[in-house]
Amino acid sequence: MAVQQKYRREEVSEVSCCLKYIIFSFNVLFWMFGLSVMAVGVWAWTEKNAFNNLSKLTHLALDPAFALILIGGITFIIGFTGCIGALRENTCLLGSYAVLLAFILILELTAGVLTFVFKDSIKSQATEGLQTFIVHYREDPDQQNLIDWIQEDWLQCCGIKGPEDWDLNNYFNCSSQMVGSREACGVPFSCCKRKPNEIVENKQCGYDVRKEGFTDDVGKRVDLIINEKGCLQAGEEWLERNMLFIATVCLISAFCKVS
Repeated sequence: MAVQQKYRREEVSEVSCCLKYIIFSFNVLFWMFGLSVMAVGVWAWTEKNAFNNLSKLTHLALDPAFALILIGGITFIIGFTGCIGALRENTCLLGSYAVLLAFILILELTAGVLTFVFKDSIKSQATEGLQTFIVHYREDPDQQNLIDWIQEDWLQCCGIKGPEDWDLNNYFNCSSQMVGSREACGVPFSCCKRKPNEIVENKQCGYDVRKEGFTDDVGKRVDLIINEKGCLQAGEEWLERNMLFIATVCLISAFCKVS
């Protein structure tokens, strides 16, 4: 009987040890990922000298570098509590880890519900955010790179509802022709349709495309040169196409947190 009890204790201990190191290994990766993301955000802020001139950050919530620092910091804290808590078998840290995961799960569920209930309001907020990106396009390199990525690589779109939205930017406003701006009545290069065999990207492809009756050197119409679909519509269409994938990822994420 004593031998059986000893065997059972060893078996329980072995399972517990296995689970402990699974949690530890997972959270080491989580911890390193959070640290890397936060480091990229800090580097981006350093590159644009934001730490020495915080007054430049007029729209902090829309700053991509700040978002990276925030997400990286939260991920780092969660990974740290899970990693050290599992390794040291510290009930306080493991309890904090469980609470943080539960809090994130509740936030995800709440965000999912609010997205459907207040979709018109969210659409309005997205429009305001894109307007801010357009207005400050040349002023913040991070926002510039983000909107270029959205327009060129992700959604293949231009502006919020269309290319005319770029009139909100001082550099692309048609009235800037009076001061000799070469970009006046144009759009950024990220609005342009890329040619299949294009090796060197033409950064001037969007010049003058919003001028009335515009055609390029070989007589191409505007719709053959730039994407005329707005990013708001393109984003909605992307969500509809990928809704199943997004829902699956959310369910897997929720299952991992619960388990």
